[in-house]
Amino acid sequence: MGYRRIRDTLEHDYDIRVNDKRVLRICRKKKIRSIIKHRYNCCTKPASDPAYIAENILNREFHSDKLNEKWVTDVSEFKYGTGEDERKGKIYLSVILDLCDRRPVAYVYGNHNDNSLVFTTFNKAIESAPGATPIFHSDRGYQYTSKEFRQKVVDAGMTQSMSRVAHCIDNGPMEGFWGIMKREMYYGRKFRTKEELLKAIEKYMTYYTGKRVQRKLKVMTPMEYHEIKLLGTA
Repeated sequence: MGYRRIRDTLEHDYDIRVNDKRVLRICRKKKIRSIIKHRYNCCTKPASDPAYIAENILNREFHSDKLNEKWVTDVSEFKYGTGEDERKGKIYLSVILDLCDRRPVAYVYGNHNDNSLVFTTFNKAIESAPGATPIFHSDRGYQYTSKEFRQKVVDAGMTQSMSRVAHCIDNGPMEGFWGIMKREMYYGRKFRTKEELLKAIEKYMTYYTGKRVQRKLKVMTPMEYHEIKLLGTA
């Protein structure tokens, strides 16, 4: 973690309040450095003949004060198997985030980046938040532009929104989530088997939701902020 994360963790976990610059000076003295950032390359398969394309309703308005007001989603690829004698493969992780508490509303992984993966994630999100009618924002991947998915969004009473072509920042929070996750649990590590990788993903999702504090959430974890919002005290 970087010096800002160290400072936030000290405040959240140990009630130690110090200045960012002080933590930075100590990190430099002790030669403590964060993991080097890697560029995130999405694995979206654009639709060659989309049945439906939504306008960018979200329009980079990423702030939200209400739960289930704005959801963003995407799929990312993870690889496992490192040696010549090991079976190599990929899994795909589909996630839906709530922009209010930055909490994963639902996530599903599978062997293929297909309609089933995305549809299952959407169904799981609806089950976890019945009656929610958020703006639902995605890129223009073929799963999200299909007639079937469009109907699922309409049936749920949601407003569909899509990023513009070649504008990754239109889904900035989702891109940021992938970058954070891969830097903290994926890059620099080797996963020999599929089971090892899945275990790491599950462990990280638990950590991200219940342990990892965020400044945008007033130095709270997504779950802590979620519970406060449910009580109406934030």
